[in-house]
Amino acid sequence: MLRYRLAPLLRTRRTTVLMVFDAAALAAAYVLSAMLRYDRGALAVVVAELAVVTVAGVAVHLLLGLVVRVYHGRVAVGSTEETILLSLTACGAGLALGIANLVVDPQPIARSVPLGAPFVGLILMLLGRAVWRSQLDRVGLGSADAEPALVVGAGWSGRQLVQSMLDTPDQVLRPVGFLDDDPWMRRRRHHGVPVVGTVADLPTAVERTGAIAVVLAIPKASKELKAHLADVGARLGVAVKILPSYAEAVSSQVDIRDVRDIDLADVLGRSVVETNIESIAHYLTGKRVLVTGAGGSIGSELCRQIDRWGPSELTMLDRDESALHAVQLLIRGRALLDSPEVVLVDIRDTAALTAVFEERRPEVVFHAAALKHLPMLEQYPAEGVKTNVLGTANVLEAAAAVGVERFVNISTDKAADPTSVLGSTKRVAEMLTVGMADRAPGAYLSVRFGNVLGSRGSVLTAFAAQIAAGGPVTVTHPEVTRFFMTVEEAVQLVIQAGALGSGGETMVLDMGEPVRIEDVAKRLIAQSGKRIEIVYTGLRDGEKLHEQLFGAQEPEEPTRHGLITHVTVPALDPRAVSTSLHLVDGDEARAYARRLMVAGASKVPAQKVASYR
Repeated sequence: MLRYRLAPLLRTRRTTVLMVFDAAALAAAYVLSAMLRYDRGALAVVVAELAVVTVAGVAVHLLLGLVVRVYHGRVAVGSTEETILLSLTACGAGLALGIANLVVDPQPIARSVPLGAPFVGLILMLLGRAVWRSQLDRVGLGSADAEPALVVGAGWSGRQLVQSMLDTPDQVLRPVGFLDDDPWMRRRRHHGVPVVGTVADLPTAVERTGAIAVVLAIPKASKELKAHLADVGARLGVAVKILPSYAEAVSSQVDIRDVRDIDLADVLGRSVVETNIESIAHYLTGKRVLVTGAGGSIGSELCRQIDRWGPSELTMLDRDESALHAVQLLIRGRALLDSPEVVLVDIRDTAALTAVFEERRPEVVFHAAALKHLPMLEQYPAEGVKTNVLGTANVLEAAAAVGVERFVNISTDKAADPTSVLGSTKRVAEMLTVGMADRAPGAYLSVRFGNVLGSRGSVLTAFAAQIAAGGPVTVTHPEVTRFFMTVEEAVQLVIQAGALGSGGETMVLDMGEPVRIEDVAKRLIAQSGKRIEIVYTGLRDGEKLHEQLFGAQEPEEPTRHGLITHVTVPALDPRAVSTSLHLVDGDEARAYARRLMVAGASKVPAQKVASYR
């Protein structure tokens, strides 16, 4: 089409094209104004004067336009800013020429011509720019060869996405229609792309437009809408892609390059969390922050998000050198492991840990280091006690010794009425955090949440590997359910809870509705397009059929954030375990963790608990 051939010319010769067009519009306006002022005979008499005035008017307008840079890309063509600048230029040029016409004796031409012509010319110039903008909005470089796509959501994000799709060179998708449930959007066109129906009309719209892809451009879309589009897309044989929420959270621009395939995290996660930016920034910006377990799934995402808030120093501590390499590469784009921000220390090593805290003197600590795999800790309970209990006590003592202002312990839903070694040891870690809050200045609190999608060793990773191997996919029980949350959302809420919580609190994140693990397996199998069997293996030792976020004796108390709840956990002084590093093995470890929980609930003195063997 003609507009596809003209697009490069209009983009590369913008200044010349605009100036020539405006000159022609103004010349036509002067002639039209003179024709309205004079009859045919009188017009013939002043034709020479009209030519002089027209040339002068055009010259003054163009000169003034160059001065204010209206022709040099200062503002976008057809934008509100350009309309204002162009109007001021036309009015200024017309006023200057009108005054000159008045002071010249005799007047070359009637007063109404130089005063009225700029306004007529302005209308023509704005009309031309509107046509220009509408045509360029409908064509992008290479868009004639792109594949047709439907965009779900005709709001701000959808319109910005379509603009990016049209403007991006070599883009692979070409918008052919919007789908939007808002009645006010019906029969509208944005950038030349029509609204062709609602989400319910997706099958009809795909058939009518020939779309091979559907892009969800609603950053705060619910998981139900994402799941519906994924299911319908699979049935219709069209790809379903999504514009992630970070496209708006990080930048004011929505770009086609932000679009990615919809995945299981999208349909199992919840709507985007509204985070109070100010409450985050005030306790991280300019502070010395230390993260234990920095190489883990939660720890690395914590480091990534914390780094965005500009701490004066970020210390990433872990006992796994490969994990430290990965997190430094994630944040810095390079990982030489030769900078002081990465620290290789085991939290079980009291002396080494204390030395790090004394050297770095952190003001904010996020304690994410833990052993977390339930069946492994059932097999090796002593290791769970050493890391999750004794290690946490070590970190708390080191933090208190240097006067940490805020300490956030990362916990798990398995700490609510625990039935496993993992749950028991993490419950004790919560109690130890409360105990330190009673002893030391500063805010010591815990944040409890469920499974994190995509974390190392998560069910998604296991299912993906089993599907890749051809199956079968193993599920413990057909009715087993778990809470799920994306790692980005979990960490965002952890940071938010760290800002809201006060000393001694245990904050519980709203995980939404629990999800059947069998449904997760079936959806992943469906996405793979393979025929794979599901095998049920039975619940493992210590494993619950349905996880819970709150214990039976834990009344829920709301906080200032709608997705964070406070519960009361008994206190246990960290000195109760700080001298017990030499124990333990097997059943003795399980019994020791249980004794610690009972001691905290019964308010047994620290020195008496420490003497238990």
